[in-house]
Amino acid sequence: MSAASTKALFRATKPRRRHPAQKLLGDFPDQVKPSEARDPLDYDPTPPEATSAFLAAEGARLREIGGPVWEPAVGGGHMADELARHGFEVIGSDLVDRGWSGVRLQSFYDFAAPPADILITNPPYCEVSARDGHGRWLRHIEDLGVRYAAMLLNWDWIAARINGMDDLHARFPVSRAYVCCWKIDFRGGGSPPQRNGWLVWDADWQGETVLRRLFRDGPDGRQGALF
Repeated sequence: MSAASTKALFRATKPRRRHPAQKLLGDFPDQVKPSEARDPLDYDPTPPEATSAFLAAEGARLREIGGPVWEPAVGGGHMADELARHGFEVIGSDLVDRGWSGVRLQSFYDFAAPPADILITNPPYCEVSARDGHGRWLRHIEDLGVRYAAMLLNWDWIAARINGMDDLHARFPVSRAYVCCWKIDFRGGGSPPQRNGWLVWDADWQGETVLRRLFRDGPDGRQGALF
């Protein structure tokens, strides 16, 4: 047996230490990571607070543009339902049917023109990342000429430089970037590992990229809360 295998076996068989506080409070179940396998299409349902916080910041701009919102990775409708709750009409499309009523089954890349002026989504990361997707999802947004696009992404995403990402960002820069001041728990594991943010590409924006902070417990983004 190799040294590496011996070390792994030792870790697996070594008894766990109990914290002194646990002895006082009694036994609690150990926290474990979710065991379900990664979805092959990188589907991660978006908790409602991530969408509602974004709408509190950008809702007025969306209503200024007007019209429906296109969610091209609608999945089970977690983001679409929150958009509808805030008064927006939603056009939802996806590659597969995950149960959202009215889904248009069509690959994002098969759209030659956007069905709405506004696109808001949590895209499959394997399609937008620099390493795996070469930024393909964002490149198609650029090709479609969408007036307004917003994506919920890993905060590290914007720092990627490989596979032509420098040229893409220079040519099609982010208008507004919102760093989430809490960690979004997409999979219900209780300890999300990454920081996320909303990035906005607004065709009417002029000037440099603006960085803003976004809070989970911010003001309500519905129409009535604006007045």
